[in-house]
Amino acid sequence: MTTSSVLPPSALPTLTIPRSALGPQGWTALMAAVITVVVLAPVLNLVVPADSAFHLSDFALALIGKIMCYAICALAMDLIWGYTGILSLGHGLFFALGGYGMGMYLMRQIGRDGSYKSDLPDFMVFLDWKTVPWHWTFSESFIAQMILVVLVPGLIAFVFGFFAFRSRIKGVYFSIITQALTYAAMLLFFRNETGFGGNNGFTDFKRILDIPLAQPSTRMVLFVITGLTLIGFYLMARWLVNTKFGRVLQAIRDAENRVMFCGYNPLAYKLAIWTLSAVMCAIAGALYVPQVGIINPGEMSAASGIEIAIWAAVGGRATLIGPIIGAFFVNGAKSWFTQVFPEFWLYFLGMLFILVTLFLPNGIVGGVKQLFNKKAEVKA
Repeated sequence: MTTSSVLPPSALPTLTIPRSALGPQGWTALMAAVITVVVLAPVLNLVVPADSAFHLSDFALALIGKIMCYAICALAMDLIWGYTGILSLGHGLFFALGGYGMGMYLMRQIGRDGSYKSDLPDFMVFLDWKTVPWHWTFSESFIAQMILVVLVPGLIAFVFGFFAFRSRIKGVYFSIITQALTYAAMLLFFRNETGFGGNNGFTDFKRILDIPLAQPSTRMVLFVITGLTLIGFYLMARWLVNTKFGRVLQAIRDAENRVMFCGYNPLAYKLAIWTLSAVMCAIAGALYVPQVGIINPGEMSAASGIEIAIWAAVGGRATLIGPIIGAFFVNGAKSWFTQVFPEFWLYFLGMLFILVTLFLPNGIVGGVKQLFNKKAEVKA
């Protein structure tokens, strides 16, 4: 029996692959984003005078850098939820693990500049520890820690995903389990004896690669690296979903049993995209910590995982650019609301999610596309 007789083309998710994954307008927008990150933002922050209306303040720079880290998480969520149909509420765990990996290195970079003038981090001196724990062995090496930033979250995601997907856990059950895993990790990291700073986590960073973090040029370099990483991940994701691998992912999302009947093993595909998504969040966490200056177990809270899903839903699932827009929109609104109406922020977030679900089920990007399609139909 041929594949076509089992699963006709009409039953598969339709995906038109253009000659260019982005098209002329897409490449123009991409180049504009690169120029903004690499040229425009540094000029507005470092060259334009502070009293100018065009000056980009350090606060705005840090805020945009933080949101770009969140956008990477939203993009990772889109790959597993929008294109594969796997809703995870535990991606805050991988984000935090990447942040802690970077934070361990930054804590060792403090050296004797801490409150206790010791080679050990301050919280270890306070707890009367004499040496660093075994899992801090490579914390003085930047390269080793960056390898661990990718390796540890990736390995945890791989092992967890293997057993979960092999057991055919899906839907709301998978979402609950991922959230439970994150909550368990948060409780573990809250304990002082685990060697992660307990409730306070890591903060008061001084240097990275022996370069002061407070230096404007250092913050700008971190900003540019974050922006280019986001753009790079977007290009990778755009290429990935336009390959055969990406089409199989979408087929798994829409009709997993039919995919299995065609001879494909969904386990391998789901496990690969799940692990890749976790690693993307971990890298985002590693970029987030030196720019924000703190990492604590609060990043593993249930709300963190839910917010990542909200960013993807608000922007528009299965669009790639939508979750990035959603991350900027929601977090930009959050920054404004928490300053002007801090007590109403959570009400606004809940209302936003309800309104998007009712009136924009395909998110902001889906709504805009629908509007343009209606205008085109009217003109025709």
